[in-house]
Amino acid sequence: MNSAPASVVELAQALVRIPSVNPDGDPGTDRTGEEACALFLRDFLASLGAEVRVEEVLPGRPNVVARFAVAEKKPRLLFAPHTDTVSVAGMTVDPFGGDIRDGKLYGRGATDTKGPMASMLWALRECRGLLPSLPHEIWFAGLMGEEAGQDGAKALAAKEAFDFVVVGEPTGLDVVFKHKVDVTARIVAAGRSAHSSCPERGENAITKLASGLLALQEELADCFKQIVDPVLGHPTFSIGTIRGGTKFNIVPDHAEAVIDLRLLPSQWKENEAEDVFRVMRGACPGLRVERIAGSQALDTDPSHALVGKLVAAGGKPAGAAWFCDAAIFSSRGIPAVAVGPGSIAQAHTEDEFIELADLERGVDFFKKFLHGLHIG
Repeated sequence: MNSAPASVVELAQALVRIPSVNPDGDPGTDRTGEEACALFLRDFLASLGAEVRVEEVLPGRPNVVARFAVAEKKPRLLFAPHTDTVSVAGMTVDPFGGDIRDGKLYGRGATDTKGPMASMLWALRECRGLLPSLPHEIWFAGLMGEEAGQDGAKALAAKEAFDFVVVGEPTGLDVVFKHKVDVTARIVAAGRSAHSSCPERGENAITKLASGLLALQEELADCFKQIVDPVLGHPTFSIGTIRGGTKFNIVPDHAEAVIDLRLLPSQWKENEAEDVFRVMRGACPGLRVERIAGSQALDTDPSHALVGKLVAAGGKPAGAAWFCDAAIFSSRGIPAVAVGPGSIAQAHTEDEFIELADLERGVDFFKKFLHGLHIG
């Protein structure tokens, strides 16, 4: 680091000014990968007295993992925000400017999740004298790849065992202990091509797909109305994309749609949503229905003692429709939650920002949580 940040705001600015765009899809820049951010975090954490290592997960895309070592064996408590951001394409503010206007810090990652990360780190900085005496050994990890694939969380969860994980996300300081599972399905219609002047000689895959999607929508809507979770509500689905045909004067022989399903943890844990896919295949028997991706479920017991400590620090138990790295640890039987300052409504936006006051509230929250570990 050239000069040490003097406040949580300066730290958040420094993080935003380091491009760490996830290269998946259209990143909108050639400044991709998390390595520069990981190296910055390595130096900052080392300055706090942590043992730090940088672990490459994919080429040029490492995790940074820090341990505030103690002499005796204690339960391990991990703070784990992610270092990557989504694409900067279409942004209306300088994505790496870290500019401050009207009490807001602007730039890609300001909310998701460099702001929450800065609050966590600044709380650790201000509590660094307290850490050795806590009943937990404190760890911190800046995880790569959360925005696509979650490879950083998977790599760390496979390598290290933790007793509780606090993932950094912009939850407005709500303690998200449960979230839906994101499952992606592809619906494919096969037809037979012909000249469009004689459409009766072919079989129109687009028409076939459209008819099947209407039936599927009706069936899923009826099915999902019958399923409810007291925290998360009903499962949902959204038809996101449709592709088909090659030219206006050719009867299309292929068409496909991609559907985003947000399912309940119970639906996933029972049989990885196979019941849902059975319903989908029954609704459109002439189409091919296939699962192409699926996240994991977050479903931590809200009565866990450390959930209680987070609530005592000012958080509120909550669920979420989105998914995050907490589910990777949860799927391995490790209690995990997501919490941090800022609003998810500002994540991934063209003018992403976080309120400076929220950064300060985040620091206070995490400091109260750390001090509260001594109590009870």
